[in-house]
Amino acid sequence: MTDKFDRFAALHAPRAPLVLFNIWDPGSAKAVAAAGAKAIATGSASVAMANGFADGEAVPLDLVLDNAARIVAAVEVPVTIDFEGGYAVDPDAVGANVARLAATGAVGCNFEDQVVGGEGLHPCAFQAERIAAIRAATGPAFFINARTDIFLQARADTHDEAKVDAAIERAHAYAKAGASGFFVPGLADPDLLARVCWESPLPVNFMAFPGAPDAAAVAAAGVARISHGPFPYRAAMQGLEDAARAVLRA
Repeated sequence: MTDKFDRFAALHAPRAPLVLFNIWDPGSAKAVAAAGAKAIATGSASVAMANGFADGEAVPLDLVLDNAARIVAAVEVPVTIDFEGGYAVDPDAVGANVARLAATGAVGCNFEDQVVGGEGLHPCAFQAERIAAIRAATGPAFFINARTDIFLQARADTHDEAKVDAAIERAHAYAKAGASGFFVPGLADPDLLARVCWESPLPVNFMAFPGAPDAAAVAAAGVARISHGPFPYRAAMQGLEDAARAVLRA
């Protein structure tokens, strides 16, 4: 297992990013692994939609953990799980939940700073406490991909240097608390992204989406990880619907 942790961490190379084509169940994990993926990552929205739930921790925790365990068992490559806000608010409770996730064999998780089911973000210092609790509960190797929702919660035309300043402050606080990576979904301006990559003490994760800069452009900005969020699930379901329509209308 130590080898998987080390392999996964080593894949995070600025300007030669790890590409994660997010999946939602063991079958989709096997398909993406067969395509040559070096690691597997879930997307919380995809897992939720595939199981008939809304995003935002609506999926029961036991189902999330069971799904994670089955994905880990289905593939040989490292698996990281989108664990939203840890399915709790209190740092100790978050740590306990992520310890249960680590017990499935997952090598890491995404952990976001938005207030799930509420508004805004957790204060930076409090979110750092939550990250520190995860680190204490999981040990030194588990990859905590600390996500900030600063950019997702603001229109793209409002992304500016002030928001980058706030993001970089969080990157440093999260790194000090024990985070392994820094995820900035929603940020697509190449110059602002490059500044985050330059000033973050952690490898930076970019989320691809339709209309975003391509992989080469974001790699040049210095990102170390590119994920695809819910978009693979949406494309797969659109393909399924299109195929069904073709048969049912024949």
